[in-house]
Amino acid sequence: MIPRYTRPEMAAIWDPQTRYRIWFEIEAHAADAMAELGIIPKAAAKAIWDKGKHAKFDIARIEAIERDVKHDVIAFLTHLAEIVGPQARFVHQGMTSSDVLDTCFNVQLVRAADLLIEDVDALLAALKRRAFEHKNTPTIGRSHGIHAEPTTFGVKLAYAYAEFARARERLIRARTEVATCAISGAVGTFAQVDPRVEEHVARAMGLAVEAVSTQVIPRDRHAMYFATLGVVASSVERLATEIRHLQRTEVLEAEEFFSEGQKGSSAMPHKRNPVLSENLTGLARTVRAYVTPALEDVALWHERDISHSSVERVIGPDATTILDFALARLAGIIDKLVIYPGNMQKNLERLGGLIHSQRVMIALTQKGVAREDAYAIVQRNATRVWRGEGDFLSLLAADEDVRKHLSATELQESFDLGYHFKHVDTIFERVFGKAEVKPERRRISD
Repeated sequence: MIPRYTRPEMAAIWDPQTRYRIWFEIEAHAADAMAELGIIPKAAAKAIWDKGKHAKFDIARIEAIERDVKHDVIAFLTHLAEIVGPQARFVHQGMTSSDVLDTCFNVQLVRAADLLIEDVDALLAALKRRAFEHKNTPTIGRSHGIHAEPTTFGVKLAYAYAEFARARERLIRARTEVATCAISGAVGTFAQVDPRVEEHVARAMGLAVEAVSTQVIPRDRHAMYFATLGVVASSVERLATEIRHLQRTEVLEAEEFFSEGQKGSSAMPHKRNPVLSENLTGLARTVRAYVTPALEDVALWHERDISHSSVERVIGPDATTILDFALARLAGIIDKLVIYPGNMQKNLERLGGLIHSQRVMIALTQKGVAREDAYAIVQRNATRVWRGEGDFLSLLAADEDVRKHLSATELQESFDLGYHFKHVDTIFERVFGKAEVKPERRRISD
């Protein structure tokens, strides 16, 4: 984890002290279950909790032991025995390392998912507020980067809201996918540990029992989790890329907030760059890069190997930490995004009315003109506008093929900007719910 892109709450989940605390809780809950089943003395289970529940584990000591034994769980258990004393001989009975490692990893992923869901909630709140603020702010819609037909800036943000609402649902499913516990012993047969121990630990840790763990929890679960993070990161990039395009000098319809004292360039004092959105684009690429290793972890040898271990030590903390940072940064960008309705209006008018071409074509077809002929009539006049020979409405009004089918009033009606926004309320109702959308409709026109 890079401190620059790390927030404290997510960092705490992956802190070594947290990891060892979770390991201890797994072992202690297992001891409780074994004591209830009469496998170990109840006094031993009590001693394990009494000595360990407030202990601060000595990370340096564990690492020193591991350098000798070359095994992280054994190193931890050795240190735990130093804390607990003689009763530590009852710790880890019938269990294997993966019981501790996999269950702990899933606990950490669940906690990380909870933070990510909170992050999305904050982003959704910002998107919703700004969407309603600019629900009726006209702007040009673009396809292939070229002016297409009018939309509103609120609709743009409603689109993003709907996308991140889906992201939230995906994160909830991903959380459920990895919220499983395995305490099944060597090769997952429960030969040395009663299945009821697993059930108790699962309940205590807020997890579900893994149906078949083969000594390790199946990694298809983790592959789905990290794939979900990759999809959410792609949604972050999509919105960040939109902001970057809108902030271009030639467009300047929206802009990242530029604080007092902020500098955009070491060489050019005038620069105001979309650096936060560009940063998010890069971070999204990094999160997606962790998806492929997670997919490749699915194929392990027989009942288990540890080829997945080194991968997960990296991608677990890094992917969740980076996405946590990215979602929080994106929420901040949207919350303070500077909007320029005047520039949006200028850009709407930039092509001299060409954005109404489809309405004119449809109007001609409704008067009996074949669609191909109507297309050709409209396109030849549009071509003249592209060449700078006049505005679209005037050229159409002077075209005999248009005049013999459309009156001046009918032609003018085809240039009504407000026509394009008659279903904005419907879109908002679908995204935010009918109760959120005010019944009154404000007409938007030139």
